[in-house]
Amino acid sequence: MSALNPVPLLSVEVLADRNRTPAALLLDLSPYSTEAFTPLVQAEDFRALASRFPCLVPAARLEPTLEQALLDAGCRIVPDASIVRLAALPEEALPSEVEWIAGPWYMAPRAKPAGSQAASRALALQLVQLVSADADTHEIEAVLRRDPALSYHLLRLVNSLGMGMSRQVTSFSQAILILGRAQLRRWLNLMLFSARSGDEGSAMLLTRVASRARLMELLAKASGLDKPGQESAFMAGMFSLLGILFGMPLEEVLRPLKISESLQSALLHRDGEVGRLLALVESAEQAEHAVIASYLHALSLPAAEFNLLTVQAHAWMLDVVRESAGGTHA
Repeated sequence: MSALNPVPLLSVEVLADRNRTPAALLLDLSPYSTEAFTPLVQAEDFRALASRFPCLVPAARLEPTLEQALLDAGCRIVPDASIVRLAALPEEALPSEVEWIAGPWYMAPRAKPAGSQAASRALALQLVQLVSADADTHEIEAVLRRDPALSYHLLRLVNSLGMGMSRQVTSFSQAILILGRAQLRRWLNLMLFSARSGDEGSAMLLTRVASRARLMELLAKASGLDKPGQESAFMAGMFSLLGILFGMPLEEVLRPLKISESLQSALLHRDGEVGRLLALVESAEQAEHAVIASYLHALSLPAAEFNLLTVQAHAWMLDVVRESAGGTHA
């Protein structure tokens, strides 16, 4: 399909409720035809997502047949007045008719963390660096022992997974061995973004980084990148928002991390295959349909497949948010 012609692209945005916590997904399927989206709405992955988390669709501009298909899948049609879009949180109370908050209000750079939060995030970054450099398990253990919260949540995660074990995991070395280095690295990345006391946008930031990283990984696989390439795409999605998390330029945050030149170039300049995937996903987050279509055309990736990957990425994000909610730390 030509990149110059409109293609039926699904836009998904996570909405917060009035308590600033992730509460719903806003779907934008207009102004395209019913036929373009019916297969997606009827897909098992889409229906599974709609059954797990409120999926909302604005009432305006929907064809009746598509609207009914969305309702059959478990989505809700909502009035525009129930959603407010904010670039920053207002000091005054929201109007009573507002149920959900959209917009990038949680993407403003944080103040530099202080005290225990700063120490915890610094240690998590140090652990990411050690794991990425394939450091000895004893080195990783030594750092874990310096942060009781990280240590606790690591053991809690591994014990909760079960992993076919007949007994509980009680040591760091055993937990690291069972979890594996790749999964340990992912968990550490996610723990960086998990909810923090005093930061009412942290839960929403976690939804953004988790869905971004997972979509990049799925796109890397769909575009033919090998396993290391897929892992690099996932890491790029995670690391791309570290500047916002730490309240400082991304280049400065990345400086102490021993990451490859290609990954650093992707993050800072959107260069290479992974950099282009990052640019694509950022365009998708802004619903820049013409730009998205151009990238998909270059990747020879059909819009229908991209839409399905978007659904799958957000379903994975829900699992991350659920785990974080059960094991957040201040």
